[in-house]
Amino acid sequence: MAAAGAFISASGFSPAILRRQSYPAPGALRPALSSTRRFAASTTEQLSTASAPPEDSGPNGRPRKDVEPSRSTVSAASPFMEDEGPEGEGKSLEEFFDLARDLIRPDGGPPRWFSPLECGSRLDDSPLLLYLPGIDGTGAGLASQHKKLGKIFDVWCLHIPVMDRTPFTGLVKMIEKTVKSESHNSPNRPIYLVGESLGACLALAVAACNPDLDLVLILANPGDPLKILRATSEKALPPQETVDMLSKDLLTMSSYVSVLADILPKGTLLWKLQMLNERDQLLPSKAEASRLYRALPGCEIRKYEENGHFLFLEDGIDLVTTIKSARFYRRRKTLDDIADYLPPTYSEFIKQFESSRWVNDFTAPVMLSTLENGKIVRGLAGIPSEGPVLLVGYHMLLGLELVPLIAQFLFERNIHVRGIAHPMMFAKYKEGRSGPSPSYYDTFRIMGAVPVSGTNLFKLLSRKAHILLYPGGMREALHRKGEEYKLFWPEQSEFVRMAARFGAKIVPFGAVGEDDIGQVVVDYDDLTKIPYFRDQIKNLTDGNVRLRTTATGEVANQDVHLPGIMPKIPGRFYYFFGKPIETEGRKQELKDREKAHELYLEVKSEVEKCIAYLKEKREGDPYRSIFSRLVYQTINGSSSEIPTFEL
Repeated sequence: MAAAGAFISASGFSPAILRRQSYPAPGALRPALSSTRRFAASTTEQLSTASAPPEDSGPNGRPRKDVEPSRSTVSAASPFMEDEGPEGEGKSLEEFFDLARDLIRPDGGPPRWFSPLECGSRLDDSPLLLYLPGIDGTGAGLASQHKKLGKIFDVWCLHIPVMDRTPFTGLVKMIEKTVKSESHNSPNRPIYLVGESLGACLALAVAACNPDLDLVLILANPGDPLKILRATSEKALPPQETVDMLSKDLLTMSSYVSVLADILPKGTLLWKLQMLNERDQLLPSKAEASRLYRALPGCEIRKYEENGHFLFLEDGIDLVTTIKSARFYRRRKTLDDIADYLPPTYSEFIKQFESSRWVNDFTAPVMLSTLENGKIVRGLAGIPSEGPVLLVGYHMLLGLELVPLIAQFLFERNIHVRGIAHPMMFAKYKEGRSGPSPSYYDTFRIMGAVPVSGTNLFKLLSRKAHILLYPGGMREALHRKGEEYKLFWPEQSEFVRMAARFGAKIVPFGAVGEDDIGQVVVDYDDLTKIPYFRDQIKNLTDGNVRLRTTATGEVANQDVHLPGIMPKIPGRFYYFFGKPIETEGRKQELKDREKAHELYLEVKSEVEKCIAYLKEKREGDPYRSIFSRLVYQTINGSSSEIPTFEL
């Protein structure tokens, strides 16, 4: 029996998914509404979609630097989720304190739940999210996140009145009652507990007491109470002096002294310190917190080194994006990479693109496609608009072709391509595991990549998606010296018959240019001769799912490593998408293994022809060199489309 949770803090975020069976409980607790006008029960509506405007893109399909994405410039036929506006447009810290003023008005009532009005429209079957506040108790700590969270969750916030003296165990029982009731009402959906500092301790206590419930924990700064208790213990301060110290520390965090004094009078601080002392046995030290972290399966760490106490209210912290990046969103008992996937908003897409746009800037990609009549044109006009479409091609060194390809499909054709990717990109972080940090692959997960499997390919085809598939996989992307543009495909067909089952169009393509930006000088064979690197490769490979274990030939060599690459003065990337190959109406024909294999070899041959065509034609490109491109853009403007060879 496993537990599920996610820890977010200024110094770390480690989601750990606990999978539990639902535990039915009688009764139902309805959310109580706050007296403030800003909060009420939320309504349920279908999430709408939105897209980036064509005018936001330059001639090369790149976003213009002088144009900001806005909700007024999107249309309904978009691959993007509805955008709530530029990041940071939500409630500021000042507005948080304005909300806190309303919430702390004494009414003599007990702790209660409220649902913000901003959380009024959400997806069908959205899971419940319970926000457990920090030491302030207001429940307004997610103020800047309400709109985005409200699109995908049913959000309830716990408000603990300033003068309330409910003990820690009483709060745990209250939350536990709600969790059991809602789990009984929706036994197939998870419940998310988002807790800050004190709220994180409450969430852990509820989870510990209910190991059979399907809970997902997202904990911000769960170590703050530990630091307080440790400092108190080390300095041997009496409770009242600790309260004085805390009051001083809290007042230095902000200029909102009068509001903080109302939210956290000394009496309230003293009471909450006593509650923390009551729960010291739950997390008595950092060592115990580390032990708990190691005990939770599937943990990740997300570090926010520069952020402070009000993590969810700070600029640049987007809880929804973080949840999507960590593959933490699901609406059923188990994660479905297809059904539970949330497309990026336009702002999220632009942010991901900007982080890697240097690839576009340095390589000025040229994309060619083939129309139905066989004519080769610049651009992606030859790509079928309606899916299912299977893009099958060559995987360039380190997968450098991915960023321009995915971006151009969105900018030019409004097509969201879903990639079939190595499971390594989706593996949960484990302490001591070598390799990149979990956030390294965030862009791939946000943009819709899914772990390679027959099931995921089947589901994507059934949804008429545009799918990116590399039969050569990691073996091509991590090739040896002198193996540029060599295909390492399995001997047997892996996708043809499934594509035919759904009548998918197969588009073979080639991409060249890796040899114009770098050269492999230390490859796998060199690294395995050095004991240190050999051990690193073994540990990294053994720590991930192994693919093609039954395959023969070079494609079976799936060892994870990073080759040594000597950079070159950047040349140019070229892509050529061949004529789509129809499988519609060939389902019965391609059930025959020999016929399917013939088509498989045809696709492979077309990919090789695309590569050969580009290698030959680029020799006549006067703008293959970055220097000639810089001169052209100096004369014609930085946003002008750079010409290429004659078609």
